[in-house]
Amino acid sequence: MSEFDEYAALLRELSTRQRGGEREIAAEAERRRGLQAGVDKLGQRLAAQGQHLDRLGQAIGVPMTSVPAEAPVAVAAGPAAPEAVASAGPGGGTGAGPGDGATGGAAAAPGQAGVGAYPSPGVPAPRAGDPAAELAAAERLAGEADGYGQQADALARTPVLLPTWSAQARAVAVYGGCALVGSLLMLVALVGSPVPVAGLDLVAALSCAGVPLLSFVAGQVVLARWGRPALAGGEATTGRYVPLGFVICALVSPSLFCVYLLLFRLLR
Repeated sequence: MSEFDEYAALLRELSTRQRGGEREIAAEAERRRGLQAGVDKLGQRLAAQGQHLDRLGQAIGVPMTSVPAEAPVAVAAGPAAPEAVASAGPGGGTGAGPGDGATGGAAAAPGQAGVGAYPSPGVPAPRAGDPAAELAAAERLAGEADGYGQQADALARTPVLLPTWSAQARAVAVYGGCALVGSLLMLVALVGSPVPVAGLDLVAALSCAGVPLLSFVAGQVVLARWGRPALAGGEATTGRYVPLGFVICALVSPSLFCVYLLLFRLLR
């Protein structure tokens, strides 16, 4: 083979290696761009989760700025290792000479108590591995955090009073219960009246006007305090069913008063 043929073969080999290197560089650049895009997307996702937590904290009256961060736990100093005690000389030294591999400070003694080669448990240590695998693990943890956030959001949008009931059924139960309690109070007033003929007009007026109004106001207060979720939305936009509550209180209290009055007349 002539020198020119050798030169041409070397040139072709160099060209092939150069193209292979360029392809590897392009693939690495593409991988880095993909990782950077994943990191940016994860950062936006975490920022949205932080805003969601702030909104939930404001809804329950506990802003996230007032939540203390976990303080790192310091590693307690323990007894010296047996190897270090055995290698101690008469003068209290370690007896390590040049080339024994015992020098190097904290970085040369990992895992020993009190040395400080590792960070405290409150601070995660950097891990060497595949960045794509680490990013996938972080995205998986962010997905789990999203699930817990959705559960917290669902709980925040659920009223404390009768959470499994619909808004209309809850309002009917509250107004009906308030009207029933008011009617029981009117029954106590009717039974305790010494002169039914003289006090009947006052009791009837209170039963037909005062007790329904008080029952309606009491139902409004109960629904406003315990019948609405902490976060606006969902059932919170349906209101407190004012017309329905007024009709229930206006019908239940006088009707029960008439029943009480009829029983009172029959039993006397």
